[in-house]
Amino acid sequence: MTSQKITRSDRSEMIALRKIEYSRYLDDLRVIMYFHVLAKQLNLEDKKDYNATTNLLAIIILARGRCGLSCCITYYLVAIAVTDFSVIINGCILNRIGRIYFRDSVLSTTLACTLSTMLIFTIRDSSVWLTVAFTFDRFVAICHHSLKIRYCTHRTASVVIGIVCTLSCIKNTPFYFIFSPLYTLNGVPWFCIIKSIYYISPVWQAYDWLDHILVPFLPFLLILLLNALTISNILAASRARKRIRGAENRGDQETSNRKKSIVLLFAISVSFLFLWATYVGRFLYVQISGEGYFGGLDFNDPQYILQETTIMLQMLNSCNNVFIYTIAQNKFREELKNVLMSPFTTFSSCIKR
Repeated sequence: MTSQKITRSDRSEMIALRKIEYSRYLDDLRVIMYFHVLAKQLNLEDKKDYNATTNLLAIIILARGRCGLSCCITYYLVAIAVTDFSVIINGCILNRIGRIYFRDSVLSTTLACTLSTMLIFTIRDSSVWLTVAFTFDRFVAICHHSLKIRYCTHRTASVVIGIVCTLSCIKNTPFYFIFSPLYTLNGVPWFCIIKSIYYISPVWQAYDWLDHILVPFLPFLLILLLNALTISNILAASRARKRIRGAENRGDQETSNRKKSIVLLFAISVSFLFLWATYVGRFLYVQISGEGYFGGLDFNDPQYILQETTIMLQMLNSCNNVFIYTIAQNKFREELKNVLMSPFTTFSSCIKR
């Protein structure tokens, strides 16, 4: 092999490319700093409000369809972002904040509490199973090219999204019947507590196990299996490409993209595992110890803090999936930059006129 000398023109081109990369890095850094300052100005220090804002931004950017993604991927990501946004609005803002800081409002009545809880479980399950559906879609697209043409379409994505949301609604309807009022004042039932029969009846116990098997045990196993098969396929394709290209494999953009895909899939699986671990541990503790779930109004009780911590981590999982998927896309970051900079560009254009 003959060594190639780097000419002065090649050296100047390399310096120019490094300058471009450095300027792009500075632009991304400015966007991050601007977004952080914007969050502080809007009093978004609270994690729930911040997650709601990021999900809303993701919905807006993805719905514009300028991220270079196919219609099928866009449908899934928008659906996941919408369900994640609904989890934050219903589970955190209306249910948690409303119950703690506005005890005398209509949100604290038994009917509102029951409907809100059922809706939260429905949206949560939709978010989790849409993530599974999207993972399967990516598995088919990468590992089964013959099936990709028929399955990875916007029509199939629409049908799958509709089926997942419908089945999640049907599956969580029984939650409406497990609650009773915590107390009744002037004929108005307030708050909701799980009925004692829920812990005694074999039917309700079977339903409780089925609920936890469907979310999160089965989704995690499916996500882990599909991602493992996808990563195995990517590694096999990378090894074959490396053998074909030989020494020219250095700096291969295709290999770099595959490595990013592996990191992305691994991050999804690990994130799902850790954020649902405390929820599963809490469920197993209730089953083994025979104690019920907390249903009082003492928000300083250790049982309440533990229970709400598990729910917080579980809801956090509904916030970061779409973030992990989209932030890895260069065009999504460019669109995010355009959206965040749009107030300044509009203002500057008005001044120029």
